[in-house]
This record gives sequence, C-alpha cells and structure tokens, in this order.
Amino acid sequence: MASDTTLREALERLSRGIERLEASVDSRLEKENDYAEADAEIQRMNADRSRLAQEIDKAEARAERLAEVNREVSRRLVTAMETIRAVLDR
Repeated sequence: MASDTTLREALERLSRGIERLEASVDSRLEKENDYAEADAEIQRMNADRSRLAQEIDKAEARAERLAEVNREVSRRLVTAMETIRAVLDR
C-alpha cells in the first residue's frame, strides 16, 4: 500500500513536471515567434528607410536643379529688363 501511494505521488509529480515543461516550451516558442516577427518588421523598416533615403536624394537633386533654373531665369529677366530700359531710354 505504501508503495502504491509512493508510485502514485511519483506519477503525479512527473505529470506536473511534464505540464510545466510543456508550458515552458510553449512560452519559448511564442517568444521565438515574437522575435522572428520583430526581425521581419525591422527588415521591412530598413527597406523603407533605404527607399525613402533614395527618394529624398532624388528630391534634393531636383530641388537644386530647379533652384539653378530659377537663378538662370531671374538673370535672363534682369538682362531683358535692362535691354528694354536701354531701348526705351534711346
């Protein structure tokens, strides 16, 4: 009878230990899944960052070209106005 009780207690402890182990494994798998999702999100964010950096570079280059054209147009307008004034003064 004592051996039956001891065996039953040992089986119960084993069962509880297995349940705790399964819970621990499940928790670990969830954490690994969370890390994998976070890593994937970081990769997407890095790709977006790279794309946005390229777009900013293109926009800055275009803005510089527009500023150069604006300066040239302004210079030509000043020259045209001076020419018109010179013609009118004659």
